[in-house]
Amino acid sequence: MDDLKILVVDDESRMRKLVKDFLIKDGYIVLEAGDGQQALDMFYEDKDIALIILDVMMPKRDGWEVCREIRNNSKVPIIMLTAKSEERDELLGFELGVDEYISKPFSPKILAARVSAILRRTNQAANNQVMEAGGITINKVAHSVFVDGKEVDLSYKEFELLSFFFENKGVALSREKILNNVWNYDYFGDARTIDTHVKKLRGKLGNKGDLIKTIWGMGYKFETNQ
Repeated sequence: MDDLKILVVDDESRMRKLVKDFLIKDGYIVLEAGDGQQALDMFYEDKDIALIILDVMMPKRDGWEVCREIRNNSKVPIIMLTAKSEERDELLGFELGVDEYISKPFSPKILAARVSAILRRTNQAANNQVMEAGGITINKVAHSVFVDGKEVDLSYKEFELLSFFFENKGVALSREKILNNVWNYDYFGDARTIDTHVKKLRGKLGNKGDLIKTIWGMGYKFETNQ
């Protein structure tokens, strides 16, 4: 994980320092931005940023705006760091393509662990080859998905979810198993996180979305005739 760059965006210098100190201990290079506009400027200037930790309530441009613009240009993993804890805010974050959503106050050790988990999965993706099933092609090296030859734009988490379905083709997967493997930590919320992502993924896959079958009372199964 050495030399990977992480951009920490928060208008509170104390919070940036707290997060930075823990990440530096893990060997990351940490960049700081104090508002949304500065974050975007730094993101466009530095193409090597591997992950962004993004606060919501900030001057100039808030975290929602920053996330939306970045997602229009990049699939870089984003962890949303916010004082908001209402379900609708969390769902909005996932709708915009947030990969993790952590409410303040939080444990810096847990944050660092989630950063490590996301980056580890990102790096592991480069070790896999192309997978194809049912007219869907996943290239984990290029982090791209094609449906019948046409590229489909997926968020980081949607890509990971589809990859997990591919790797377990024909297997009925419980929501708990999906959460533990795709999110890679014990999740104490409800199943709506999974259901929201599956709904968006199905929509982006078009008629191929029907390959993701709902197993009522359990979870999902990715199934093709191949």
